[in-house]
Amino acid sequence: NQWTKIGFVKGSGNSTEILKYSFKDKNTNAGKFSYRLKQIDFDGTFSYSNVAEIFVKGPDKFELYQNYPNPFNPSTTINYSIPAAGNVELKVYDILGNEVVNLVNEAEESGNHTALFDASKFASGVYIYTLRTNSPSSGSGQSFVQTKKMMLLK
Repeated sequence: NQWTKIGFVKGSGNSTEILKYSFKDKNTNAGKFSYRLKQIDFDGTFSYSNVAEIFVKGPDKFELYQNYPNPFNPSTTINYSIPAAGNVELKVYDILGNEVVNLVNEAEESGNHTALFDASKFASGVYIYTLRTNSPSSGSGQSFVQTKKMMLLK
């Protein structure tokens, strides 16, 4: 096994009380993951915990989430989930239906994804964003399409 360091939690030193520590791994997609803790003592010696195996379930449906923050200035985050790999397009349109930016246009793996919309060069107003996929898992071979609106306030 090859291990990768993904984080560090500072200890509280010696104590006679029970202390609780936590760490959240935010960079996981669906799959099986193995974790272990490394305890480092004051004198530099260290030991490892037993291995803990975690199973992360991926999304079971397509979903386009409301951007956050909304209203926003000058940027906002758009999250979406896809249950199977496929081609993904995430586009932003002005209120007249003109495409203003293509945030995503590529094949992506199943999982939860994030796109950042920087609107610092755009005027205040209502914008529409649309997620399109052509994954076979979207049901009967049809594409998945979902649209939401957001507001830029400067």
